[in-house]
Amino acid sequence: MTQTDYDAIVVGSGPNGLAAAITLQQAGLKVLLVEGKQTIGGGLRSAELTLPGFTHDICSAIHPLALASPFFKTVPLAQYGFEFIHPDIPLAHPFDDGTAAILTRSIHETAALLGRDGAAYHGLMHRITAGWDMFIADTLNPLGFPKEPLEFVRFGLNAIQPASWLAKRFATPQARGLWAGLAAHSIQPFHKLTTSAIGLVLLAAANTNGWPIPNGGAQQLANALAAHFRALGGKIETNFYVKSLAQLPSAKAILFDVTPRQLLKIAGHTFSPLYQWQLQRYRYGMGVFKVDWALDGPVPFTSPAGASAGTLHLGNTYKEIAWSETQTSRGKHPEKPFVLLAQPSVLDPTRAPAGKHTLWGYCHVPNGSTKDMTEAIENQIERFAPGFRERILAKHTMDSVQMEEHNPNYVGGDINGGVIDLGQLFTRPALRWSPYRTSAKGLYLCSSSTPPGGGIHGMCGYISARKALKDLFPENWQMTK
Repeated sequence: MTQTDYDAIVVGSGPNGLAAAITLQQAGLKVLLVEGKQTIGGGLRSAELTLPGFTHDICSAIHPLALASPFFKTVPLAQYGFEFIHPDIPLAHPFDDGTAAILTRSIHETAALLGRDGAAYHGLMHRITAGWDMFIADTLNPLGFPKEPLEFVRFGLNAIQPASWLAKRFATPQARGLWAGLAAHSIQPFHKLTTSAIGLVLLAAANTNGWPIPNGGAQQLANALAAHFRALGGKIETNFYVKSLAQLPSAKAILFDVTPRQLLKIAGHTFSPLYQWQLQRYRYGMGVFKVDWALDGPVPFTSPAGASAGTLHLGNTYKEIAWSETQTSRGKHPEKPFVLLAQPSVLDPTRAPAGKHTLWGYCHVPNGSTKDMTEAIENQIERFAPGFRERILAKHTMDSVQMEEHNPNYVGGDINGGVIDLGQLFTRPALRWSPYRTSAKGLYLCSSSTPPGGGIHGMCGYISARKALKDLFPENWQMTK
């Protein structure tokens, strides 16, 4: 690496690192983005994991929050050939009797499909969806004063509830099962406070912008962001794994798209004892076991909705999903795990050769688990799509340890950068006036271990970069206001 001085350096090219680098470069700074792997993207990577011609998303596949993100609205993605594809049915939740609960891009249609739970669904969601753009801006920018404080408080009173409480609003197995699958994205047992938050946000995202997928694979989004950063004058260096501050050129600001564990290894010696202690106490959550399949035809779901949905939640009833998540949180491996499944090739034929398909899926496992969950996951798919196994051409698996090897930010397979419970919802990674500042001047954290947490929205990087601008480059900050 050339020892050239920069205004700012960003370590890590995941969506938040890219967002931070772009935000700083847009403000007129000289920015270097460094990435330890050969390919940029972090959670936005795609590869031919199974067979030639089959493109698989290695981590993130569906991006419910991307279109609503204030950061993504600052980037002309189409200029770099990128586009999202929108499933008409963002989510289907099949049941053993062959039916499915369906989440559509309309709150009214979704409510109607839920039958006698339709009124309860509409009553829960209509305020959020009606003011979605303003609401999600407040949600993804958690440190500012809400533009609509009363509405935000109303949402907060529901969001802070355990998912098990909110489930009592629904009477039918269909609505309760649908809710369970969405709440399971919290990656916590349903009796925990705040487990309703992510479910409500995902429901509202589906009923407004949908749950889009990147045309050509998640890597295409990373490539478009990188192209924009370079077009602004930024520089990217790959194959540079940062283990020490001494490896980096001098810069006034360094932003880290890493979790507390890596940050301590890289720069812990510069931090105050209190801040070191806080980072050492940071908690990571459950991991994932992931499988990618190359198929010689579409998944033969019994439910017609399953055949066309972009995403499927496999777990049957509320009770079954709640039990699975509780058991996993206790260090066990359920025989019937809750499975998150995405079938991008149903919408995007570029993902596989003609007539063939790709399939992406994972279940939650205890942090650091190396147990092979392939059979348990495939049993769940076969349960709702008899004949599925007959269509498998090849498969690729990653346990939670291998997930971390692929991306060190996935500590023990935790794809959220740390538990997002009440104790770490707004205090991640430490209880500070600004969670993005470290105790060392000029060093910032910009990963999903800061608010608002996991997801492809770039807001952790965007907010951290703007904080660095305000602190260290006031003239540039004023120009961006």
